Amino acid sequence: MGSPIVAIIGRPNVGKSTLVNRLAGQQSAIVHDEPGVTRDRTYLPAYWTDREFQVVDTGGLVFNDDTEFLPLIRQQAMAALAEASAAIFVVDGQTGPMPADQEIAEWLRQQPVPVLLAVNKCESPEQGLMLAADFWELGLDEPFAVSAIHGSGTGELLDALIVHFPPPEEISETNEIKVAIVGRPNVGKSSLLNALVGEQRAIVSPISGTTRDAIDTIIERGEQTYRLIDTAGIRKKKNVEYGPEFFSINRAFKAIKRTDVVLLVIDAVDGVTEQDQKLAGRIIEEGRACIIVVNKWDAVEKDSYTIYDYEKNLQERLHFTEWAETIFVSAMTGQRVEKILEVVNRAAESHKRRVSTSVINEVLEEALKWHSPQVSRGGRQGKIYYGTQVKSQPPTIALFVNEAKRFNDNYRRYIERQFRKQLGFIGTPIRLLWRSKNVREMEGVNANRATRV
Repeated sequence: MGSPIVAIIGRPNVGKSTLVNRLAGQQSAIVHDEPGVTRDRTYLPAYWTDREFQVVDTGGLVFNDDTEFLPLIRQQAMAALAEASAAIFVVDGQTGPMPADQEIAEWLRQQPVPVLLAVNKCESPEQGLMLAADFWELGLDEPFAVSAIHGSGTGELLDALIVHFPPPEEISETNEIKVAIVGRPNVGKSSLLNALVGEQRAIVSPISGTTRDAIDTIIERGEQTYRLIDTAGIRKKKNVEYGPEFFSINRAFKAIKRTDVVLLVIDAVDGVTEQDQKLAGRIIEEGRACIIVVNKWDAVEKDSYTIYDYEKNLQERLHFTEWAETIFVSAMTGQRVEKILEVVNRAAESHKRRVSTSVINEVLEEALKWHSPQVSRGGRQGKIYYGTQVKSQPPTIALFVNEAKRFNDNYRRYIERQFRKQLGFIGTPIRLLWRSKNVREMEGVNANRATRV
């Protein structure tokens, strides 16, 4: 269900996280390969040609050693393989085949998942062919010489990878919207869940993988199905001791990753705290749609200006989520609780929306008429050639420009605002990828376009 998943497997320090960053096209904050409880599975969206998929980073595999958290890391790697369409086994070309690589290769041969062998740290093509040849002995077919740092060889690896993906028409669609309820302790998350479920509760089912010990609740409203994911209250990291609470918070963060829409629950009496701001930042970092739910509104003394003053405070404290809708509710009395699902529908629709390239370029053309990029001190001006949406969830638009560095933060925010204003992206973050293209490349692109016409 959904986009294919690719598991990245290997022993410690072979460059798995670097390869994940390369395939995902971003520098994500991935933890180093050190044994520890934080070595959970990390999911990042990626795409190649016309295929979207997710790469899953896992901890360094070490067999025959049950010290520290190594058994948990092995468990995470096995869970990643269980849901993967394919796996990439990463080895270190500089060290050559190691006994640990042999153990992992033997284990992978017993798995039903197709495995591609990536020989990392091959920094030059000539060197790569020699280094990769040593890994034929692992018995996993052709080794691909790659450099995760420089990106060489990754195109050939990805071409071979997507062959193992199910055809797009076989990827089942679902109308289920996954909704995570997150917030600090005692803001009323469980009460909100109960108020949403009421007597309409339909199915309670365990979810496999890292969240298999969590209970999700599925409800239906008309023809729409919602999977409600309750989470533990998230306190400041310094206040959390290692133990059950630690793992509960980790599961809450994972719930954010696997959801479509996040309900960030704020205590109306306490107002927006620093921890609420950090949670909002985490939601944006994960690229999830978001709704600000101000709970316990019944406990606030009101006059005719209260809600306006409160909204102004929210905008100041959560200015980086200005695109998120806000709803004031009382889980205790049920006030406006059912309205939440209407807002969820709007946010989910925006989150998965795809816009044609022609429409995107119409918006760009209009935006450039009203406000052109500034001319730099050197007399050169930034130019936007064209834009196209490369993925959804969240909507991600690649903008091909002459030099990305010539567009300052203010102008980038201006272009984002124009996309929101003209295309109606409500309740979801949108990501703009500023891609530098030289003049010769663009002449080739324009020539190809003219030939097709």
